Amino acid sequence: MEMDRVRLNVSDGTTMEAVVARPASGAGPGLLVLQEAFGVNHHIRSVAERYAQRGFLAIAPELFHRSAPPGFEASYDAFDAIRPHMAALTTEGLLADLRAAYEWLRTQGKIDAERIAAVGYCMGGRCAYLANAELPLAAAISYYGGGIAPDMLDRAAKQHGPLLMFWGGLDAHIPPEQYRAVADALTAEGKDHVQAVFSKAGHGFNCDERPSYDESASREALSLVLEFLREHGVLSR
Repeated sequence: MEMDRVRLNVSDGTTMEAVVARPASGAGPGLLVLQEAFGVNHHIRSVAERYAQRGFLAIAPELFHRSAPPGFEASYDAFDAIRPHMAALTTEGLLADLRAAYEWLRTQGKIDAERIAAVGYCMGGRCAYLANAELPLAAAISYYGGGIAPDMLDRAAKQHGPLLMFWGGLDAHIPPEQYRAVADALTAEGKDHVQAVFSKAGHGFNCDERPSYDESASREALSLVLEFLREHGVLSR
């Protein structure tokens, strides 16, 4: 397994850097790893690395590239540092970025283009849902994706691949009525989805570099992710 950086040309004329984690060998699946609001930091790079160790070609695009320098990352308590970059995001820009990262994966010689999925965390969880509405993904996994409800419920009808969505029962940022609205919208549209609520976990429970980390919930969620990807043909059994 090796890690490097690539530079992608985005359709709006901007250039976006991304961290890539490459598996040891062989053709396999591709994975979009979508960042939290704190950048493509050590944790997100570690996530990409762990998936590469399981055979994925993983790419983590820097979604703040229009407003932040390459390699931007902020500490988990530096909310003032991330606010201007969050405010600069647009749906159109994110869609262009997600497509650029997807197309990079799709054109890699050792990647099976029919087995590209997305996984995202917080802001990235919302982006995984957005990507699944616009790209022909084989599957998408969203961890505590804030803002899907109410802002993106109209995209439920456009979801391509099956969805696995994780929520924290103690998440102060995403109340139950929001994640229930997401589940109801997907069900109403007949979309294949799984909703898992960890009753004792809070926001950011998967990140082992945050105070909210919940080892048990993180471990159980990963087990569900891997089985979900096997069940839908993304990951070999």
